[in-house]
Amino acid sequence: MDKIFEKELTEYIIQGEPKQKERSLIWKTAIGLQDVDHLSTSEYLLQTAKDHIVGKIDIDSVQTRINSYYETCTDRKTEENDTEEADKVSARIAKILGEQAFQFSPTEFITIHKRLFEGLLPHAGKIRNYNITKKEWVLNGETVIYSSYNSIYETLEYDFKIEKSFSYKDLSTNKIIEHIVEFTSNIWQIHPFGEGNTRTTAIFIIKYLNTLGFKVGNEVFANHSWYFRNALVRANYNDFSKGIHSTNKYLILFFENLMSNKNYELKNRYLHVDYEVKMSIVNVGVNVGVNVGVKLTKKEQEVLAEIQKDNSATAANIANQCQVTTRTIERAIKSLKEKGIIGRFGSDKAGHWIIKMGGPNEKNNKK
Repeated sequence: MDKIFEKELTEYIIQGEPKQKERSLIWKTAIGLQDVDHLSTSEYLLQTAKDHIVGKIDIDSVQTRINSYYETCTDRKTEENDTEEADKVSARIAKILGEQAFQFSPTEFITIHKRLFEGLLPHAGKIRNYNITKKEWVLNGETVIYSSYNSIYETLEYDFKIEKSFSYKDLSTNKIIEHIVEFTSNIWQIHPFGEGNTRTTAIFIIKYLNTLGFKVGNEVFANHSWYFRNALVRANYNDFSKGIHSTNKYLILFFENLMSNKNYELKNRYLHVDYEVKMSIVNVGVNVGVNVGVKLTKKEQEVLAEIQKDNSATAANIANQCQVTTRTIERAIKSLKEKGIIGRFGSDKAGHWIIKMGGPNEKNNKK
């Protein structure tokens, strides 16, 4: 996103009237989600978005302006032509997120895809009739195994049926997040469309969470959409021969930030399979210390190794493995938390540890 425009949006969010704040957050999400496919919006879209934020035009006028702009650009070979999909989809996302209407169903999911990509993709709103693979940076060019085309709709219906019958009553926020993460991962892995699956999934989940009463921090999607996609990839990829297992831990960090206002560092490079291999049990303490620029004691390294073996281990469990007192382990855990190396998801008894690796002062970046 353009830095100047991002700064202006932030000012609207902080200082603007309620409507301006709401529209600014929606536009940050709409534009930020284009990063999923490494697309950039035009200066024209940014100016049009500002006019909408301050109330000069409504969202339908935004779409009319953008459509007219590209109709006049068809015969011109300019850089703006490369921004057409990003501009139009951003405007459509802004419209959908500004609407109250929503129905939890596979039909709604498919309809969102159609609304986002109609006129841009030949298969907008159509379930693919072929199998696909996609080379992923985070997997060194390998691909997730997506659903077979001849079972897409049945699988989608099944996942929606299971989710619709699920009761969130009396669940802690942590358990709700774990369940939402699982549902999100499952419907994304189906990959019902040839393209546009991640943006469609993101919009559907935002709308769904709103119906559940969560006022989600859409800025997390705005600023970390590529992380969201990479986390979905890691949640659905296995290569046991290389010791790589599917894991929801990265998605959980994302959704904790989204739904619980946590502030975990969301770093794409930590999701890369090569990086994870480097963080092996043997040298986990040394590598973490090097990467965050802090020194770890031998005891802290031992605690990290035990946590990587079993992320639900208690201080007493770790003390038993290291043959020291529980108090000694508690001091090491406290120090690791203060250094920003580990975090706790859930309660002391029922939760689990997360090795954050990023440290408290590391700046966000993609690689």
